[in-house]
Amino acid sequence: MDIPFGDLKVHYQSIKPQIDAAVARVLSSGHYILGEELKKFERDFADYLGAKFVIGCASGTEAIYLALAALGVKAGDEVITVAHTAVPTISAISMTGAEPVFVDINPYTYVIDVEQVEKKITKATKAIIPVHLYGQMVELQPLLDMAAARGIPVLEDVAQATGASYNGHKAGTMGALGAFSFYPSKNLGAFGDGGAVCTNYEEAYEKLVRLRNYGQSKRYYHDEIGINSRLDEVQAAILGAQLPFLTNWNKRRREIALRYTEGLHDVVATPVEKQHHVYHLYVIQCGNRDGLQSYLAERGIGSLIHYPVPAHLQKAYQYRGYKRGDLPATEFAAERILSLPMFPQITDDQVDRVIHEVRQYIKLNPAAKATIDDYSNASNVTASFNQVTIR
Repeated sequence: MDIPFGDLKVHYQSIKPQIDAAVARVLSSGHYILGEELKKFERDFADYLGAKFVIGCASGTEAIYLALAALGVKAGDEVITVAHTAVPTISAISMTGAEPVFVDINPYTYVIDVEQVEKKITKATKAIIPVHLYGQMVELQPLLDMAAARGIPVLEDVAQATGASYNGHKAGTMGALGAFSFYPSKNLGAFGDGGAVCTNYEEAYEKLVRLRNYGQSKRYYHDEIGINSRLDEVQAAILGAQLPFLTNWNKRRREIALRYTEGLHDVVATPVEKQHHVYHLYVIQCGNRDGLQSYLAERGIGSLIHYPVPAHLQKAYQYRGYKRGDLPATEFAAERILSLPMFPQITDDQVDRVIHEVRQYIKLNPAAKATIDDYSNASNVTASFNQVTIR
């Protein structure tokens, strides 16, 4: 691709001296697991977030699992979340033995529709996971107030929103716990898998420290059943080397997003920003998404779909009994969304070329023009989604 969807090679080259020094430092130390690099990164990341504690772990999926386990979620329980998310969110719920309960999204922001959560709560509800998607935070305060009144903990899925904020609070710090992914393409990404949980509660912190390391309170003394989910020293050092750049990288993402929006708002549905958005992804809606994606690919421009098949319609979760039409806003979005190239090192000229090609496609295919109000105006929002094939 002339303009890739993302470019981890150019990312590495932009901070090569810092990364190489961090890796060399770890290799020279001979200490690769649960060492000083991890401790330092956990302290520094906690300071960045404005949280008391951070616990590094092996992946974002396991961060959610460990957080749920720390909350006591177990088989037979229910956890409320969205189907419009990466399936790892749901996988983590399944790892505890609990069942996912899906709520529809707000069609403008693509995150959980807080007004629909309450009617999904039952006696079996033991946690709520709002997913801060694409870099956009959920409107958290009403959800937190409702959950607190019912004694239900809120676990924030921050995999795609590291650095976003809501009323001055960083994503991940307002719920009981926040779970982060450091998958390489994230706003703060490792050079491999990695994750973390943050919390302001010392009891939860101490439990998470045990759970990520076989349930040990000290070596060879296991107080509870845990797993092996440790952020290794190399990845901790790499993350620590990148953390000072994160604020400027997120600023650049917002600059790119503004450029896209100014160039595309009159031809496709562009993102609606409710709170401080860090644009992990720049997601548009188009009346013929697949046609636009093919058109861009033919012109050397990469794009991806996040996500083409919602979790409630995936084969793995058919046992939950959901069917087409149950989550209409989710299903409508899933057929129309397309993520455009978004990474801090993309140039303005490259962004302008993407804008030009999207506009050219809409000019050639005027029926594909879209606005963010299309869902509200649709007379039958599930009709076109029936064409989607689950593979």
